[in-house]
Amino acid sequence: MKDNTSRVRNIGISAHIDSGKTTLTERILFYTKRIHAIHDVKGKDGVGATMDSMELEKERGITIASAATFCEWLDHEINIIDTPGHVDFTIEVERSLRVLDGAVLVLCSVGGVQSQSITVDQQMKRYKVPCLAFINKCDRSGANPDRVIKQLKEKLGHNAVSLQLPIGLEADFSGVIDLLSMKAVYFDGKNGEIIRTEDIPESLKDEAARKREELIDTASIFSDELTEAILEEKEISESLIIAALRNGTLSRKITPVLLGSAYKNKGVQLLLDAVTRLLPCPSDIENEALDMDNEETPVILTADPKQPLVALAFKLEEGQYGQLTYIRVYQGTLAKGDTIINVRTGRKVKVGRVVRMHANQMEEIESIPGGYIGALFGIDCASGDTFVSQGISYTMTSMYVPKPVISLAIAPKDSKSETNISKALNRFTKEDPTFKTYVSEETGDTIISGMGELHLEVYIERMRREYNAEVSAGKPKVAYRETITRKAEFNYTHKKQTGGAGQYGRIAGYLEPAEEDFIFDNQVRGGSIPTQYIPACEKGFRNCLAKGPKMEFPVTGIKVVINDGASHAVDSSEMAFQAAARGAFLEGYAKAKPTIHEPIMKVVVETPTEFQGSVMGSLNQRRGIIFGTQDEGPMCVIEAQIPLAEMFGYSTVLRSLTQGKAQFTMEFATYKQIPQSVAEELEKKYSEEKKNSQKR
Repeated sequence: MKDNTSRVRNIGISAHIDSGKTTLTERILFYTKRIHAIHDVKGKDGVGATMDSMELEKERGITIASAATFCEWLDHEINIIDTPGHVDFTIEVERSLRVLDGAVLVLCSVGGVQSQSITVDQQMKRYKVPCLAFINKCDRSGANPDRVIKQLKEKLGHNAVSLQLPIGLEADFSGVIDLLSMKAVYFDGKNGEIIRTEDIPESLKDEAARKREELIDTASIFSDELTEAILEEKEISESLIIAALRNGTLSRKITPVLLGSAYKNKGVQLLLDAVTRLLPCPSDIENEALDMDNEETPVILTADPKQPLVALAFKLEEGQYGQLTYIRVYQGTLAKGDTIINVRTGRKVKVGRVVRMHANQMEEIESIPGGYIGALFGIDCASGDTFVSQGISYTMTSMYVPKPVISLAIAPKDSKSETNISKALNRFTKEDPTFKTYVSEETGDTIISGMGELHLEVYIERMRREYNAEVSAGKPKVAYRETITRKAEFNYTHKKQTGGAGQYGRIAGYLEPAEEDFIFDNQVRGGSIPTQYIPACEKGFRNCLAKGPKMEFPVTGIKVVINDGASHAVDSSEMAFQAAARGAFLEGYAKAKPTIHEPIMKVVVETPTEFQGSVMGSLNQRRGIIFGTQDEGPMCVIEAQIPLAEMFGYSTVLRSLTQGKAQFTMEFATYKQIPQSVAEELEKKYSEEKKNSQKR
């Protein structure tokens, strides 16, 4: 590894499903001579794309786990992470953006800014990642890059500025006009590896001049030199425009837009040029850590290899050689044989093998300097752990992890599968923070929960393949919640007399609905409950939240205020007050009109216009509220909010309604109260289940 961070780029490629991220990465690897033959994503040639190394990924033609690789271009070293587009694998995108300095947002020239592009854009905003946009698939019928640039401005609020013009579109797409050098660029040879530059065709000269004016105008805000050159009407050099564009891009105030078709091998090399010229190197980005020894004061890190080490483990993978930990070094150098400290556990760890990854192949290296991404072997840690050198205790702010919304009961089909399932679950929960597993106390079933049907489906399939575990899965279950709808008072006395010391505690106060999950407010004055018992009261109330009295769902959105009580000099204890809190909670809860809340999903369906009516009908049947429809060329985009409980198996229904032409994405939006009729059905089901379990 060269120790020169100004020539390093850590970038991610992210986009909506099927916009061509993996195909684009495949081409980048080919042009940078990392691979010598191009393979397709769907794996028609039996090989599949380099970055989709998992069998499942090749079959389904989707990316499930983000893969890391690196390549060299124009003397720059580019670390690339290809991320999934499906919202079920959101965490893969989150953890990638957390450690990247820049990103390429890939958009389809036909589909434009789609629902998932919006989610990815919000994630980039959250981590302040500067990005370029690449409008892919300009060779497809219906391609309209101008419309996509307009959507970038209107839907995502980007100050999008085009660096290129297409020469022809759809089937006639033959190359691009580079507005910086004012040349027409064509891509010849079998795989577009020969770049030919010519003068701009006559018919496009005027438009190119106009677009270049727009480009210079937008860029001039970020450079005084460029503004001066315009005012003095000097010749404007390419390097002046690039410097201004880079300033704008790094501050996220400009999004440069490039065009091409990865599948047809056009425009990829120019995108690589733009990555090296416009996206940040590690030292351009301000990364901060929190100093744990000093009340979490933020500390600015520098990519200086001689400073103390600060590194973040952002992804774990179980490879054929044991656990592989992907790590980004923010400061200092991580070398073979070093002893480092895991800040979360406080344990010392000795670094054995240091490697860098190329999808699922690897190369041994001696060290990873600041600003680089590499991987370690045989280190026990969790996703999101920070490693530092001895003597400091910094932690990187952790990633945002969404809560799971769907769960399934799974059971092994034989005893051999049982041990294999536990091995698999152990590994998956370590690798993926959004995948949770626990054993249900009532039924004794193993429950897995995650971000959506596809998410759990993929994990069950991986258990079968990678662990040889035959699994039968129950019906998906929705993560309902209970809450209260009005204020209710309680005044409960707990007393027990059984010879010797008894138990005594009285708690009075009220419950009321709250915005947050749980608030405990102690307003006891005059010591009617001694202060040493207040934590026990809080603990007692907290313990009631896991299972609500109404239907045993977790309780959220509740505020408990205690304002009076009584204690006994001999018989009061922490245990007594915990029990009193439980009684008080039950007493208040029954009066507070408890209700059930259900997860509501934001669903976006893209369908050909002729099926619009029947698709909207199918959403209405599922208790959906339609928020808007929009015509995007031949497609129609319908946005709705629908309860998760109604969405099981929807993909099959949608396919049959639209001859397989529509697709939908779904992500968690909010929790809402369920309608009376649904609540009654749920209660009926709940009491039947209870009866059955008592019979058992």
